[in-house]
Amino acid sequence: MTVRAGVVVTGTEVLAGRVADRNGPWVAQQLLELGVDVAHITICGDRPDDLTAQVQFLADQRVDLIITTGGLGPTADDLTVATVAALYGREMHLDVRLEKRISEIVERWRSRLSSAVDSEPLKAGIRKQAMVPEGAQSISPTGTAPGVAISANESGTLPAVLILPGPPRELQAMWSEALACAPIAQVLTRRAQIRQDTIRAYKLSEADLAATLRTAERAIEGFDALEITTCLSLGELEMVTRYAEPAAPAYSDLVGLIGKHHGAQVFSTDGSTIDDIVADRLTGRRIATAESCTGGMIAARLTDRAGSSAYVIGAVVSYANETKTGLLDVPTESIEQHGAVSEPVAASMAEGARHRLGVDIAVSTSGIAGPGGGTELKPVGTVCFAIAAADRPTVTRTLLLPGDRASVRALSTTAAMHMLADALKPDR
Repeated sequence: MTVRAGVVVTGTEVLAGRVADRNGPWVAQQLLELGVDVAHITICGDRPDDLTAQVQFLADQRVDLIITTGGLGPTADDLTVATVAALYGREMHLDVRLEKRISEIVERWRSRLSSAVDSEPLKAGIRKQAMVPEGAQSISPTGTAPGVAISANESGTLPAVLILPGPPRELQAMWSEALACAPIAQVLTRRAQIRQDTIRAYKLSEADLAATLRTAERAIEGFDALEITTCLSLGELEMVTRYAEPAAPAYSDLVGLIGKHHGAQVFSTDGSTIDDIVADRLTGRRIATAESCTGGMIAARLTDRAGSSAYVIGAVVSYANETKTGLLDVPTESIEQHGAVSEPVAASMAEGARHRLGVDIAVSTSGIAGPGGGTELKPVGTVCFAIAAADRPTVTRTLLLPGDRASVRALSTTAAMHMLADALKPDR
């Protein structure tokens, strides 16, 4: 790739861990999809010296583009624009048209407030946000903070820099305009045309995939032109491959080889997530959940996307045994004989949810997430699942899942989604 970038996330609240960084990963993903190589993501507090050091560090790494996020507001600790301008040797000046635009935005907000706002501090804050470095290009604000784009300096020691606000909604809303402004568009013209494809597998170990990739390295011509990264999360293994168009035949051969060795574990070769697959296969069907140890997490996954009301009818979080018997018709004697964490009880929970909510398919979970409650026969991490569907026998499964309480619950949710995807296959 011919264009390299670095990202600086500013904010003492991010550095201290009070606020999670959502901008760095999002910006990196957008750049990678554009064919820009992201070399570094750094985080620093709202201190001019630290921000200067981060920008200078990235410049020393010979990146072509630096993107900063945060520090563009009206308060005293919002110093990004002035700090970057000082490093680039550019004087600040008031953009009168930008000041007017920000004033109009603020005035619309003020009209919705019931209490009065002190106008002098407000005007000072607006004026501060309308200060733009000499020769820089401002980017229209979506909140009150505009973005700023500065071209590389004449000597080439400082690259182009794009300064964007911290609130993710504002940053993402102005992203397209930011990329189109002249200082940034000029850099992006040098980027390579890169394809990115994703393969997803379930219950495939990184070691097994690594062995297959070593085989591919020996067997596939042009394999070295493929940039491959893998990530294991919640039992799913994601393999992302980036490559230029001439390497497309090598990637096609790689897909074939992975299918040959791991076809039973691969569930997606087009980037679709298991949530995408389940949602697609639920078209024309209705689903409900009956959850104990997962506490509604499966229902949350199912309803996380727009339009899910077309197929999700409801959920029962039957944590207590009396809820299992009272709302899901689980026989008391089944709980007494087998225990709440058992396949017979999970089966009754799924069947009860299907009948009570009048759906085509229902999924249930009952398990021991820990840290207490485990026994020698049913240790912490034991989770029982069931899928009840019309016109077919109920399917049950028991898994022993590793990790702490949060991990067991998250792994259980993913396992349930994969069970649903299998049960909803068109050929079943």
